[in-house]
Amino acid sequence: MMTQRPSPASAARRSEASRRAILTAAFELAQEVGYAKLSIEGIAARAGVGKQTIYRWWPSKGAVLFDAFLMLSEGEDGQPAALPDTGDLQADLTTVLRATVAELNDPRYDAPMRALATEIAHDPKLAADYAERLDRPLRQIKLERLRSAQRAGQLAEDLDLDVAVDMVWGPVLNRWLQRSGPLTIEYVDSVVTTALNGLRHRP
Repeated sequence: MMTQRPSPASAARRSEASRRAILTAAFELAQEVGYAKLSIEGIAARAGVGKQTIYRWWPSKGAVLFDAFLMLSEGEDGQPAALPDTGDLQADLTTVLRATVAELNDPRYDAPMRALATEIAHDPKLAADYAERLDRPLRQIKLERLRSAQRAGQLAEDLDLDVAVDMVWGPVLNRWLQRSGPLTIEYVDSVVTTALNGLRHRP
């Protein structure tokens, strides 16, 4: 009797289930044992797959961890979620940066994110992948929110929006990365107020 092959749809579902299990396992283990002790073998065992399954999709544990963060950042359509646009730019940016700080201060995310940042600094291929698949899409939604405010007359018409993104988000990420000071709600509120004071129309 001939064994029936699984349909392409069922095979795709199993493949996606395995991929998510691997990424979830990588993220959990990075928290539990630290990045230095994270291994492809450990990820495979936690996910219930063979090592070759992981190596077929990813070249290194850093690439697996990056995809784990990418999965966490995706919205329902597989793309980063849009920023809130209530018409109040200061309130919207404050909401977004407060949420960013809460995530950066979360012990579940801090160590894995620092490990990924270190890998990106030393692995040009991973850095290019990060820029293309995560940083650029996130930057686009930030630019679109500022562009909306610019169209509404809330920001200067001749404002360089790329520089504006760096001015709003850069201080928070820099303080987190260099541990140069506490990441508090008060700090975030001050960053937003100070940045917008310089980005709005001058009298």
